[in-house]
Amino acid sequence: MVVNFNLCGQKFMGLNGGPMFKFNPSISIFIFCKTQADVEKIWNTLSTDGMTFMPLNEYPWSKKYGWCSDKFGLSWQIMLDESLIENQKIVPSLMFANAQAGKAVQAIDLYTSLFDSSEVVLMDKYGVNENQPEGNIKYSRFTLNNKEFSVMDNAMPFEHNFNEAISFVIECETQAEIDFYWAKLIANGGQESRCGWLKDKFGVSWQVVPKVLGKLMTDPEKAPRIVQAFMKMNKFNIEDLLNA
Repeated sequence: MVVNFNLCGQKFMGLNGGPMFKFNPSISIFIFCKTQADVEKIWNTLSTDGMTFMPLNEYPWSKKYGWCSDKFGLSWQIMLDESLIENQKIVPSLMFANAQAGKAVQAIDLYTSLFDSSEVVLMDKYGVNENQPEGNIKYSRFTLNNKEFSVMDNAMPFEHNFNEAISFVIECETQAEIDFYWAKLIANGGQESRCGWLKDKFGVSWQVVPKVLGKLMTDPEKAPRIVQAFMKMNKFNIEDLLNA
């Protein structure tokens, strides 16, 4: 089952993927709130029957912040930002840990080189005597195609790594776009998978899909043939889908 939905202007897609991959805190969703009341309301809803990693409290970076997972295991970081002026209230956050610790800058460089309308908005690095390697990213925000993302490095022991439970979808108009993103993201150690899925060299999962796929799947007569065709594919081939 696939469900598409919208939260605060952000597009999300939910898949029933079975027990194979589980959400973990390597990728979490930041929610920026203008008022403490909003923070507390969202925190109380999401933390119920979930797990608390950092309790809702005052921290050096925010008067009100908490980090939890909800009852489904999805990780959320909820933060008061009274000066909030960004249009994007919900921002995915990637933690580069274990074998990927210290590689957040490399990831930003790669991702911003691939997408139009991309830039680094904020970059705060660790200095000396901060219990993390100097120069690693403490917190950074950047845009890809005008959508905000955030990243952090974590050189401390951490149980979790990126997996397929959370992936980022790239909708492509043309086969040339599919070929471009596919080649760039699997380069230098990435991994191909089925049905448009891949992992980049950092272990982050992406889905590179043709934009026309959604329309094709609304045709009840053609949809089963489309599914049969793309189940045999790694990288999507638009012509083969249209001819299915």
